[in-house]
Order: sequence, then C-alpha cells, then structure tokens
Amino acid sequence: MGHYIIKPPESAEEINGKAYVHYKSWQETYSSLVDDNYNKGVTLEKCIQIAHRRQGSLLIAKDGSKVIGFVGYGPCRDDSFEDYGEIFAIYILKEYFGQKVGYTLMNAAFEQLASHNKIVVWVLKGNERAIHFYERYGFRFDGTEKEILLGTPNTELRMLYSRR
Repeated sequence: MGHYIIKPPESAEEINGKAYVHYKSWQETYSSLVDDNYNKGVTLEKCIQIAHRRQGSLLIAKDGSKVIGFVGYGPCRDDSFEDYGEIFAIYILKEYFGQKVGYTLMNAAFEQLASHNKIVVWVLKGNERAIHFYERYGFRFDGTEKEILLGTPNTELRMLYSRR
C-alpha cells in the first residue's frame, strides 16, 4: 500500500486527472450494468467537461502526481432529507482496489460532512463491489429505489449511514 494524499483539486492537471478516473472507472464498472450505447457516450472528453464545470465539494486521492480516485459530497439533494449529507460519487482506479483508497476518501468526505448525523448514498442495482464497500463502511439499505435512464432504465438503491 502506498501513501496517498487526499486534497481538493487545485490545478487543471488535477481536475483532468479526476476526469480520467471518472471515465476509466465508469468504463470498468458499468460496462456490464449499463446500456452499451449509453456507455459509449461516456467519453474522456465528456468527463473532462463535467470535471471543469463541477469542482465544489470534491476531494481527490493522489499517488505521487497521479490522481487515483475522488469523492464528491455535500448536503443531501433530496429535500425530505434536508439535514442529511450525501456522497454523490466515489471512484477509484481499478489498479488501486483493495488498498484502502476508498476508505481514506470516504473518511475525508465524512470529516467534511461532520455537521450531518446521517449520510445518503445511491448505488446502481447490480454494482455488487460498491454495495459491499458501502455495507462494510456502515451504510444500510432503507428500501427506497428509483428508476434512472442510462440509455435504458436502471434502478438505483438508497443506502443510509447514521453516526448515532
């Protein structure tokens, strides 16, 4: 296991690194879960555009100068959970799986969400690796599902974490 730095992105190079992690992780994780045509539309260029548009409430993990993961977080987007925090996204390059990068990023995001006693995360049904990660971290399903269109209908499952 290496030593990783967790920090907000501060340069165009770091933002582009975050975009690459998003793109690469998406292709590796969702190729079997999401419609092929939709997946083909998730290009590196598109991820770079998104990364430069949305920079708030974001932490990256770096191994030396290489961005190897990121987490996006903030207040819950669901109005019925106004006092909850939310993990919007967490992605780690596959070659760093099993090296505690996800836990380190999650811990850092939880520090940023310290004022929230409950945290929400949505996970794509069938994404077993992510589900197991969230469960090990302490998230539990609350039974809420929503349909999202990723070329074809997919189901997201809501998981909650309670500090108390």
